[in-house]
Amino acid sequence: MNAPLLARMTGWRHRLHAAPEFGFEEHGTAAFVADTLEALGLEVARGIGGTGVVATLRRGAGNRAIALRADMDALRIAETPGRPHGSRSPGLMHACGHDGHVAMLLGAAHLLAAEGGFDGTVRFLFQPAEEWGRGALAMLDDGLLSRFPFDEIHGLHNMPGLPIGHVATRPGALMAAEDIFEITLRGTGGHAARPDTGREALVAGCALVGDLQGIVSRRLSPAEAAVVSVTEFLTDGTRNVLPGTVRLLGDARSFTPAVSARIEAEMRRLAAGTATSYALDVTVEYRREFVPLLNDPALAQEVVAAARSLPGATVCAAAEPVCASEDFARFLAHVPGVFTFIGNGEASAPLHNPEYDFDDRALMPGAQLLAAIARRRLAAA
Repeated sequence: MNAPLLARMTGWRHRLHAAPEFGFEEHGTAAFVADTLEALGLEVARGIGGTGVVATLRRGAGNRAIALRADMDALRIAETPGRPHGSRSPGLMHACGHDGHVAMLLGAAHLLAAEGGFDGTVRFLFQPAEEWGRGALAMLDDGLLSRFPFDEIHGLHNMPGLPIGHVATRPGALMAAEDIFEITLRGTGGHAARPDTGREALVAGCALVGDLQGIVSRRLSPAEAAVVSVTEFLTDGTRNVLPGTVRLLGDARSFTPAVSARIEAEMRRLAAGTATSYALDVTVEYRREFVPLLNDPALAQEVVAAARSLPGATVCAAAEPVCASEDFARFLAHVPGVFTFIGNGEASAPLHNPEYDFDDRALMPGAQLLAAIARRRLAAA
């Protein structure tokens, strides 16, 4: 155990946790990251894709380059008070562990800069705005691949419920696409005592919510994994006024473009049928926010081998796919790569929860794994 480095990473992580910043607002975080990397002797470029940071470390004469990525943004969640390093920004907190991801990647940069052990180029990507699926695209649109070319990319995410030191990944689909939808039913509202005089939309909306749940259970093959969730039901009615407008908002998760397209088609069909049945007008907005995260099969084996080289690591090479989504998938549309889960402790609160905190015991395993991946993929002669 590298106790001095662990102490530094813990300090970095606590500092970042106390000063969370929302997507594309990570000015303080990005400045701290860039300053820390420059102090390690790396070449640093700031302002990539808005608030992103890219650092470069070269060793030897190798012409291959790999990228290691961490996300920096926080969530608009009020943290449960009581921690010495708790959020000092009301209504914002690192409820997904991005503070830990940044500290781990800074730790990996420290290990590789101090110890070497590779031949080629390592790019360290610190990405903004992962939580709302815009940061990776912003960095790509800012010329990331032409300005800082790399052959493959790797990233980590902490996972509550997995023991500290546990590493889990898989070839192929690891995380889902996320599509978001908004369905608006419009009729004519009126007095609650006289429903026959209008075309109220509430009953139609209730019926449509139930029908939408049948897309997964009845319109898709049981072999296909998918989720359709209505998360908001909004009306313009009050206690004694029947609503003339109902809005249903939610999201759908899937692992293939074909299933995503089928969900959208079924949703539009059901919405149109409901509108006809209840004599209403309807509009459907359907947008694809996140694409499926598909790990490269050969590189997944390489990550598993790198993880197994670490003392004390427990490695799962066939992790169950999860229906959460991850902006890292945007990079994989351009270069091969692998995303991996590391344990945040079996007693950890869930992600996106006011009680959540990244477990500092996971910092060293994460930093060591990132460094091991770089050394394996850029093996020195």
